[in-house]
Amino acid sequence: MAHPINILERYWNFTSFRPLQEEIIQSVLEGEDTFALLPTGGGKSMCFQIPALVKEGICIVISPLVALMRNQVNVLQNKGIKAMALTSGISYNELDTLLDNCIYGNYKFLYLSPERLQQDIVQQRIKQMNVNLIAVDEAHCISQWGNDFRPAYKNIVTLRQLHPQTNIVALTASATPEVVDDIVKELDCIKPKIFNQSFYRKNLAYMTFHEEDKLYKLEAILKKNKAPSIIYVRSRKATIEIDNLLTHKGFQSTFYHGGLSNTEKESRLEAWLNNDFQIMVATNAFGMGIDKPDVKTVIHLNLPDSIESYFQEAGRAGRNGDKAFAVILKNKNDEILVKNQFLKVLPTIDFIKTVYKRLNNYFQIPYGEGEHQTFAFNFNDFCKTYKFNSILTYNTLQALERTGILNLNKQFNNKTRIQFIVSNSNMFKYLENNSDLNSIVKTILRTYGGIFEQETKINTVLIADKVSITEEILIKALVKLSDEKIITLFHSKTDAEITFIEPREDDKTINRVARIIEQQIQLRQKQIASVLDYINNNETCKSKQLLSYFGNNKANDCGICSVCIASKKNNTINITIVKKEIIKCLEGGEQSSRALIETLALSEENILNALQELLEYDIINITKKNTYKLAHI
Repeated sequence: MAHPINILERYWNFTSFRPLQEEIIQSVLEGEDTFALLPTGGGKSMCFQIPALVKEGICIVISPLVALMRNQVNVLQNKGIKAMALTSGISYNELDTLLDNCIYGNYKFLYLSPERLQQDIVQQRIKQMNVNLIAVDEAHCISQWGNDFRPAYKNIVTLRQLHPQTNIVALTASATPEVVDDIVKELDCIKPKIFNQSFYRKNLAYMTFHEEDKLYKLEAILKKNKAPSIIYVRSRKATIEIDNLLTHKGFQSTFYHGGLSNTEKESRLEAWLNNDFQIMVATNAFGMGIDKPDVKTVIHLNLPDSIESYFQEAGRAGRNGDKAFAVILKNKNDEILVKNQFLKVLPTIDFIKTVYKRLNNYFQIPYGEGEHQTFAFNFNDFCKTYKFNSILTYNTLQALERTGILNLNKQFNNKTRIQFIVSNSNMFKYLENNSDLNSIVKTILRTYGGIFEQETKINTVLIADKVSITEEILIKALVKLSDEKIITLFHSKTDAEITFIEPREDDKTINRVARIIEQQIQLRQKQIASVLDYINNNETCKSKQLLSYFGNNKANDCGICSVCIASKKNNTINITIVKKEIIKCLEGGEQSSRALIETLALSEENILNALQELLEYDIINITKKNTYKLAHI
């Protein structure tokens, strides 16, 4: 057998392992069930890829994301290693051939989703394979208390029955102690060796700033740290708006979100990796393939939806060991927004039962039937027919999919996409001669920003309702605009497919999974509460707060986060000195708080506290222009 270090040098061109990698690989090679908890950037994939290459046979890799599977398979194939992924859209005959190749074609890696593992043909062929290792990536998905719980992950234990002598390695980047215990139990691990790399990052300063003008603070951070940066925002529209704003300010910026084509994603990522752009403005779709060690700042303009996702996204800064910053910019509206976005849209069990019944009625499925039947599904029409809130309904369908009641092919995310390809002035000249399209075009422009810059998904039912026309008339108008080269248009009549996995039993069907759904709702509420606790706690070191969340309650203060720095400044700077400095500045004329912060080499918090005291004692006044001036002037 080749030695792991030789494999590392041959395929990855490295001469040494990262922390814990060698110990994990050795545990796997010794046939032990192994659990690896490594932070983002810790090199998890090598922990199963290298031992699988050392041993004879094929490694079965369970992964939840098609994009992640394809990415890893492409990387392996580029190294000359035979690997394949069984993704969706593969015909039975093609699947048959691919599985035969795994048995007889000297393949080293077979990637598949937990749902694919449920197919009889897949199980039968895996039984015939010489499986040298079972690797479970993103293992937290198996836990009902884990981020992104996937019930199908519970079927992974089938692999243990097919190959009882083969050991298993489970890997994740974020898991609480409760989730770790759950993973080990669900995977039926026998005395597993658990490797838990410390989440402490001594070079990463976690910062939380309360800012009424977030964009001003954002600009100041980027000017101060002129190095590669990632800015996370909540929506696709915001990526375009923030990118435009930064570009206008003279920054080298680009944007990334899930609605871009694969070609656009790859080109934008490549340009940023090559430092053609300093800044990447992105949604949380920007996660995979980001192996850029010199990222100086990761800034969240909106609150993250969980500590787990924040820790992974923040961890993309400072992988080269240099000082780096993970910043959350918040204001008084954020708490309301995050609750509206993530908590108010959680469906109740009663609502889920109602949607499930209406779904069966919509497709005219009799009681006791429907199992494994597939239907073309118009999501917008379904919501309109039963007067359902679209976001609540979408979250309901996701809950039904996660719990194995149905399978949803989410093509409706791309049902109708348009982009205006003429200039603004030419478009309005066109409308002068086509007044019948005036209200349609103006409604679209008012509803969707950035539609001149890039192809944008539109809700045809929403636009039709706003203009008081039918959806059919709207589609005809869009086709006309496309034919006359005013817009580009992509439109598909059926926007999704639904496959019912279980026969219809109405409330009985939902009652079987109600406990799991309620647990997921509780988990969501707990995750949001943890995020709010984190951003509002200005007494405890930010690094300690994060480490405590993941079970490390013995960490020391980091000394470099926003809490630690404020504590140092509060201990060393006398408020009287700050007030004297402010008075000296105001003797030259009135100034805004922003100007004072820029002028004085003092912390923003100290300046604002001093201003408050000066106001209370009538030493200074606030003018109508919202500036400060000395009271006696």
